[in-house]
Amino acid sequence: MQLSPEITDNLAARTIDRVESHLHLGADAQVDDRNVIITPMHPERTDPFLLLSEDWFSSSGFDWHPHRGVETVTFVLDGVLEHGDNLGHMGTLEPGDVQWMTAGRGIIHREHAFRNDHTHLLQLWVNLPAERKFVAPTYQDLLAAQRPVVELDGVRVDVISGAAAGITGRATNQWPITAAILTFEPNTHIDHMIPAHDRAFVYVLRGEATIAMRRVNEGQIAWSEPLAGPLDADAWSTLSIATGRGDTHTVAMVYSGRPIGQPVVMGGPFVMN
Repeated sequence: MQLSPEITDNLAARTIDRVESHLHLGADAQVDDRNVIITPMHPERTDPFLLLSEDWFSSSGFDWHPHRGVETVTFVLDGVLEHGDNLGHMGTLEPGDVQWMTAGRGIIHREHAFRNDHTHLLQLWVNLPAERKFVAPTYQDLLAAQRPVVELDGVRVDVISGAAAGITGRATNQWPITAAILTFEPNTHIDHMIPAHDRAFVYVLRGEATIAMRRVNEGQIAWSEPLAGPLDADAWSTLSIATGRGDTHTVAMVYSGRPIGQPVVMGGPFVMN
């Protein structure tokens, strides 16, 4: 949802609570290189988001492994990702494609670079509330060519989940999440709409931006806390995002979700209460 300037001027403006840089972990048995943007060390500070990792892999990748109690959101940045699971699903994802997997009560799957070439991806783990942790596992392939997109003045809004810029993403969530990829031309600005009670993050994939008066560089993540006060349950807020006068386009992923507020017990890919 994107409202006119007259309406957005009357909405609460968000601030940035903190800006963090990614943690570089390097190569291991599965990947050629890895950054961790959201670590699972303090889930109460990132709730409902548990983990965001950036991985590069070729002949290794992620062989058969389980998940339970979460949803994983995989965004392919480069290369082709080949995937399959114990329910018989299989396929490939190309650059720009997103896969939203609900692990629910449990699934076993694998993720490899197609023909052992190379793959560069981001994967986000979204927690599920206790009453939804044992739903049936499902996959949603949200292909780049099929997602709703709106072109504003110098800003391209690619909506994955929830409502943004007057359009609604195709993802079906077990816990409401708004998600969009924003591509900015230089010297542009947007007041991005976010549900007021959500915790939000902006991860700058390329370029740099000024977010609610805070400078955020490529590879950094900015966090905005839920707004307090006597707000309606369906209230919205705005997050100001602007780019400078250089010649580089800026790409940022903006996600938000209301904190679940339940205990989190993680054991590898199992997340329970």
